[in-house]
Amino acid sequence: MSSYIEGLFSLAGRVALVTGGSSGIGYGMAEAIGRAGAAIVLVARREPELAKAVHRLEEHGVRAAAISADLGDRTAVTRVCAEAAGFFGDIDILVNDAANNIRRPMAELTPDDYEETIAVNLTAPFLLGQHFGPRMAERGWGRIINIGSQQSISAFGDSGVYGAAKAAICGLSRSQAEAWSKAGVTSNTIIPGFVLTPLTEPAQAVPGRVEALAARSMIGRNGIPTDFAGAAIFLAGDASAYVTGQAICVDGGFSVH
Repeated sequence: MSSYIEGLFSLAGRVALVTGGSSGIGYGMAEAIGRAGAAIVLVARREPELAKAVHRLEEHGVRAAAISADLGDRTAVTRVCAEAAGFFGDIDILVNDAANNIRRPMAELTPDDYEETIAVNLTAPFLLGQHFGPRMAERGWGRIINIGSQQSISAFGDSGVYGAAKAAICGLSRSQAEAWSKAGVTSNTIIPGFVLTPLTEPAQAVPGRVEALAARSMIGRNGIPTDFAGAAIFLAGDASAYVTGQAICVDGGFSVH
């Protein structure tokens, strides 16, 4: 790698916290950021999956650690904030990927469904940003990458409360960008298309659904976690220093077809 390219895209010496990082898009981004040089702290609920993810990262030469936590629980979020810097040092890159999606018709959703969905998809990214964003700003450098959804920009597939939360994520990124960009901290949203991950398994189980969604993409296939590697490295490093407050679609043209 030439020194010029390395200067743009190397993440050597950085530390990233990736929520939802044990599988799917979160793991794909964690691996990309790690293989670009950063140390990785994964956050997810299930300890066996976290252990497997850490092992996979280490096989690629990535320094990795994990925190098991349910981000729908504010006490757990507070614990993540307290423990994250204890592995490899201060967090430079925050990736908010953890999500849940209660897929029912809007009229059937309950107040508990609302609370559970908002807690994971919006409140946790807000609280993590409130903790790590000012600390990044004090050091003069930081990156926040929030993961949105097609529901961030359009109604799609029983959007429900998930759609409201993912629309709000774009606003959260803009607010974070407004607050901290002058101090060297950027915040952006990645908007995936339909991606084959554990989160979308209920939709994948509907006969014909996967094929129909692939046909809607301009590229003609559904997304996979490795499709987010390049965007992750770009938004996590120096190459994106003048990109902030943006919603960037990585969706194979899904949103414009």
